[in-house]
Amino acid sequence: MKQSSLCPRFEKGMQLLGKRWTGLILYQLLEGPQRFCELEGALPVSGRLLSERLKDLEKEGLVHRQVYTDAAPVRVEYSLTPKGQALESVLKGIESWSYQWVELDAADHDKNP
Repeated sequence: MKQSSLCPRFEKGMQLLGKRWTGLILYQLLEGPQRFCELEGALPVSGRLLSERLKDLEKEGLVHRQVYTDAAPVRVEYSLTPKGQALESVLKGIESWSYQWVELDAADHDKNP
């Protein structure tokens, strides 16, 4: 098997960010702390997969999970850590690139009118 000449850190970073929905979750959290139901409503992803991705991002130190127990029911908010916020220029760069270069077909327009 051929050994990769890629930097192992870059490769791991791309594997993390390349997971389905990860980039969109991080992009959504750029707007500030959000509850699970807000994220679920803003993204076309199942609750199970969203929960899994949030746990992955928390484990990697990109997302902070804050539990508020001062009132019933318990409230949980997710926000970007400084490590997650450091991706803002990357995510905004992808957004800018997509506006310039990505073409939408009829099916894409039906999803986001």
